[in-house]
Amino acid sequence: MEFVHRCVYGDDMGRIQLVLEDVLYKEIDKRAKDSGASKSLIVRDLVRKGLEIEEDIVLSKVADMRMQSYDSDTAVPLAEIKRKFG
Repeated sequence: MEFVHRCVYGDDMGRIQLVLEDVLYKEIDKRAKDSGASKSLIVRDLVRKGLEIEEDIVLSKVADMRMQSYDSDTAVPLAEIKRKFG
């Protein structure tokens, strides 16, 4: 595995320095050329999507845990919650 590309991306909101494998750099470069966007924008969007996917996975696990502990006998009906909290 060869690390040959050192890229610095960022703007006034923050700066991150990356060292990428050649295959990753080429893929980002290709996406940037195909879309007309900067490499920085491509990397930012990929990071954003990755973080959203990780968040979705965590929320899914939380939902699964809640479903496992759900008991219809002790659950508060929606009508009661609406009455209490509007």
